[in-house]
Amino acid sequence: MPDLDRLPTAPLLAVGLIGGFALAQQTGVRPLGGAAMLGANAVAARQWYAVGGVPLAAGLTAGYWTAMGVSHPLAKKVGTWPSVLGVTAVSAGAAWLLADRRR
Repeated sequence: MPDLDRLPTAPLLAVGLIGGFALAQQTGVRPLGGAAMLGANAVAARQWYAVGGVPLAAGLTAGYWTAMGVSHPLAKKVGTWPSVLGVTAVSAGAAWLLADRRR
C-alpha cells in the first residue's frame, strides 16, 4: 500500500479532476466522478494542512472545487476536454507552487 502522505498533490489533483470527469462521462453517473474528486481532495488536503495549516488546505480545496465549477461554462467556449485539461493544469499548478515544492 502506498504511503499517501508522500504522494505529490499536483498529480493527485490531476487524477481527481481528469479521472473524475472521465468516470462520470463513461458511466453517466455524475456522483461517481464527484466521489473520485472528493477522494483525491481528501488525501491532498491532509498534506496541505501539514505544509501550511488550515489557510493553505482551505484555499487549495476551494480552488480545486472552483476549477471543477469553472470547467462547465468554459467547456461551452472551448470544448469539454480542453476545459477539463485547462482547469486541471491551473489547479495542479497551484498545488505544486503553494504546497508540493515546499515539502
